[in-house]
Amino acid sequence: MPILLGHIQKFAPHEGRRKFEQGLREARDKERELLERLRALPEGDRKAEETKRRIDLLRGYIGYREYPKYGMVSRYFIYKQAMLQEAERLTQDGVIDEKEDIYYLTFEELREVARTRLLDKKIVGERKEKYKWYEKLTPPRVMTSDGEIVRGRYRRDRLPAGAIAGLPVSAGVIEGRARVILNMADAALEEGDILVTAFTDPGWTPLFVSIKGLVAEVGGLMTHGAVIAREYGLPAVVGVEDATRLIRDGQRIRVNGSEGYIELLEG
Repeated sequence: MPILLGHIQKFAPHEGRRKFEQGLREARDKERELLERLRALPEGDRKAEETKRRIDLLRGYIGYREYPKYGMVSRYFIYKQAMLQEAERLTQDGVIDEKEDIYYLTFEELREVARTRLLDKKIVGERKEKYKWYEKLTPPRVMTSDGEIVRGRYRRDRLPAGAIAGLPVSAGVIEGRARVILNMADAALEEGDILVTAFTDPGWTPLFVSIKGLVAEVGGLMTHGAVIAREYGLPAVVGVEDATRLIRDGQRIRVNGSEGYIELLEG
């Protein structure tokens, strides 16, 4: 809701259509530029024709990649509503204290509780406490599939003095006000701000309409924030250790998404 209200307050009517048309013009300009460069090469006409065909295919079909996720999310919403209905009955029967308590049970545990109408409430209490503790942990920058935490330092010999190193995942250089946000409910972004956060997931995507750059503590070339930043044409640097602590909210910064570093321009 804060994001929706922010968009209503900060954007003029039909801003979505305007941004779409602007992006389409930029894409077509880039297409013309690329094809002209190809035609200047040996066998350029053939290369340009093949590239044009692939551009059209990509532009025509790329949206279909979202269909599987759309179907999954639609079904998961129905599943969630059904589970919450059962949770409401469990709450009314005094089996659990509040509906959200079912989120601290495995599916098998919930099925057993629904069948027996019995639950040791200490289990929920203990898991709530663990969750609060987990929230305070700082996730490692790199973790393998086996759970191994890989530590190391960036090799950057030519960084500007005082620059903070990270992984370059979306090219470009941008300056602006840093907004350090750890919880989307606290998101109060102005257009042109640079989002500084621990990580992003699909729920954060609406924020990318407003920002002009991204800095994240966790991530790599194919994680959510990096991919969306490239799709929106936003400079981005991820894998920046302690970014939310080293960068102050409201501080002016420069994000170099081509080389992979951030410069603190104020304070």
